Amino acid sequence: ISFCLIVGAVFYFFEAFVRLFIPHCKKDVEGEIVLVTGAANGIGKLIAKELGHHGATLVLWDINSDALDKTAKELKQVLDVRVYAYTCDCSRRSEVYKVAELVKREVGDVSILVNNAGMVTGKYTFVEAPDNLVDRTLRVNVAAHFWTYKALLPAMLQRNHGHLVCVACHGALFAMNALADYCASKSAAVSFAESVALELLVLKKEGIKTTIVCPYLLNTKMFRGCQTKNLCSLPSFLPILDQRYVAKQIVDAILQEKMYLLLPSSLHFLVALKRYFRPLNSHACQTGHHLCELHWWHGSDGSLQGGSCTHYQLQKASAPTK
Repeated sequence: ISFCLIVGAVFYFFEAFVRLFIPHCKKDVEGEIVLVTGAANGIGKLIAKELGHHGATLVLWDINSDALDKTAKELKQVLDVRVYAYTCDCSRRSEVYKVAELVKREVGDVSILVNNAGMVTGKYTFVEAPDNLVDRTLRVNVAAHFWTYKALLPAMLQRNHGHLVCVACHGALFAMNALADYCASKSAAVSFAESVALELLVLKKEGIKTTIVCPYLLNTKMFRGCQTKNLCSLPSFLPILDQRYVAKQIVDAILQEKMYLLLPSSLHFLVALKRYFRPLNSHACQTGHHLCELHWWHGSDGSLQGGSCTHYQLQKASAPTK
């Protein structure tokens, strides 16, 4: 098994290298059944809309029933595809299984799963953080991926056809102050996606692809006013990303079956800095973290805008409304 894992890792690295010079042909997702969690607002909504433009049947999950219904109606008006909405709290295993079974009966087998829902707590140091918020963060950001995979992956395995998408963030790559549980959960989500991808390779299920996304901060309402310490004070090194641009890049990565997508590209440099200079000098690896340091304050609209952060949710646990 160890030999197979090594071969699998070498294969993915070689594939990534080749794609630097030979772009992968974009696949056709017309008629594919796509399930997006945390789809009522923000990046989840935009990913669903973009995939809908490519002809995919959309299944929207979110915990916010009202917002989900509104989004579903909006997408039905602008897209010529089938759109289904289900309220579901993805952190609850039994609820995920129940709603997934309902989707299978009413829509069909999901062939593209986008695990996008997530939440994060701020303001507190880890010791000060309420246990219920820490637990909720882990259940939404990590455990939910377990349950959606358990519920939807078997059908993909039977057909050797599917795509698993993990929408994480730069917190999976770099530690952030007062967000220990969040960073740990995102790192776990990435490791989980990578591990299952290797399992699929060993099982010779090459028809099931994996895409792991780690974007920097987005210009959503929650991050309005966020500031970062950039390299040499150059905002272009780590810019706040436009959510529409990120959604298009994510869908493009899915269509090209890319394994990894880091946005902006400067994150690749910071990853290398962290990994390769750590053995030489602990201060060097801390430089990467310093460059990603955030200044947040809590705005009147509930968004994180710098200084000491307060509790907020990135996507309100993914749960759809029917």
